[in-house]
Amino acid sequence: MSESPLFVKTYDFLLYLFPLTAKFPRSLRASLTSRLEIGALAFHETLVRAALRKGQTATHLEEADVTLSLLRLQLRLARDLRVLPTGSYAHASKLLDEIGRLLGTWKKQSVRGQAQ
Repeated sequence: MSESPLFVKTYDFLLYLFPLTAKFPRSLRASLTSRLEIGALAFHETLVRAALRKGQTATHLEEADVTLSLLRLQLRLARDLRVLPTGSYAHASKLLDEIGRLLGTWKKQSVRGQAQ
């Protein structure tokens, strides 16, 4: 599980995100900063649940997909509020795009596995 590219990329995103959000203004720490951090951690936790609870994999992957969409929105908001530099936003978005592709692959495999 932890060696899966999806888990590695998600962990890399967490390592990249936390130092970025630490630089956000104090006025956003209780709102945008915490939502980004909690959302990213929740995403990773949902992936762990999907990997460990075989009968509920599809449900957890759908939940992860929603959480990923929210993370993308929150990152864009941080950029538009000018608390996240454009270069940092570009890198974080690239990481989330890779994560999204890996998640999509897992979702497709999960659906195929249920059909058999």
